[in-house]
Amino acid sequence: MRTQVAIIGAGPSGLLLGQLLHKAGIDNVIIERQSGDYVLGRIRAGILEQITVDLLREAGVGAGVEQGGTVHHSIELVFKNTRHPIDVTGLTGGKVVTAYGQTEMTRDLMAARSAAGLTTVYSAGNVSIHGFDGASPSVRYEKDGQSHELECDFIAGCDGFHGVCRASVPEGSITEYEKVYPFGWLGVLADVPPVSPHAVVYANSERGFGLCSMRSLTRSRYYVQCPIDDKVEAWSDDRFWDELRRRLDPAMAEAIVTGPSIEKSIAPLRSFVAEPMRFGRLFLAGDAAHIVPPTGAKGLNLAASDVKYLSSAFIEHYREKSNAGIDHYSQRALARVWRAERFSWWLTSLMHRFPDTGGFGQKVQEAELEYLVNSEAMSRTLAENYVGLPLNFGETPRP
Repeated sequence: MRTQVAIIGAGPSGLLLGQLLHKAGIDNVIIERQSGDYVLGRIRAGILEQITVDLLREAGVGAGVEQGGTVHHSIELVFKNTRHPIDVTGLTGGKVVTAYGQTEMTRDLMAARSAAGLTTVYSAGNVSIHGFDGASPSVRYEKDGQSHELECDFIAGCDGFHGVCRASVPEGSITEYEKVYPFGWLGVLADVPPVSPHAVVYANSERGFGLCSMRSLTRSRYYVQCPIDDKVEAWSDDRFWDELRRRLDPAMAEAIVTGPSIEKSIAPLRSFVAEPMRFGRLFLAGDAAHIVPPTGAKGLNLAASDVKYLSSAFIEHYREKSNAGIDHYSQRALARVWRAERFSWWLTSLMHRFPDTGGFGQKVQEAELEYLVNSEAMSRTLAENYVGLPLNFGETPRP
């Protein structure tokens, strides 16, 4: 079997890349080691920047987010038992973010790919990539007891942090930067209306961080900061809801609607970047190349911007016979990645209780939060980063 672009990974980044390439007439095949049901079952981010929404429309799969997404015009910061709204739309000249679950986005992309009759190989075993340092890359895998080889022009590694693509890069060819945070997020998904239906709530308290987000007007996603070695089994639903209330302002704590959890998990937090993101004819995108703490809602959106840069580079290669986009892919993507890493690290540092800073650290955080909510310039900086910087932010135009 042969294709132009072999995409490893059928998560949102791989599916979105495949759809954009299909729209441009570029043949692609997606290889995924998990089943389709497993991919759909992953609970992930749900806040989309306008750039990501625009990409879904460009790919022809914007109907779902337009019908089912909830537009947010603000965010709310809670500290010292007081809630402070930040007018994101007013501070950014009309920009918004949209709440739309990754599961729904993945389902939309899967349906579009199936309707177009495009090839996706799920439950592929022993996936390996070869020849990406030369002119004839290929992907090998096993399916239903048979060995297969897919020849291609390029390989797009959209297979996540633990995927085969980054692991296949020769030792010494990649530099990794990482910061591991000394706490985790205990997350609960529940079929209850969000306590703030048109804003994400970030809470800083002496008990630790809390976050109120949503997947829809009837399904909410809530988090509390917890020790990294905590066990999910130690957190009953009642204990979770009680702890979350203690981290919110009194009015919001009183208003929150609780209910049985339908999913509960503890996620570690890390900042991670691998450089470069291109190795010959292999290109990394999304979590295969970088991880951000979920505090700033940048992970899925960063993956989408990688896909925009990469799809544009492939389209330029096939349509215009130019490799300029390919040659600049890693540089362009990493510039945006590091800006998002900085924002996510800053917001994480501002909102969480760190075990080694004690009361002094809490007071410094509160002082910075006071400055943030009372300074238009500081609030605008937060808002600009939250809605997403332009794709060409800081770039020197190519000749």
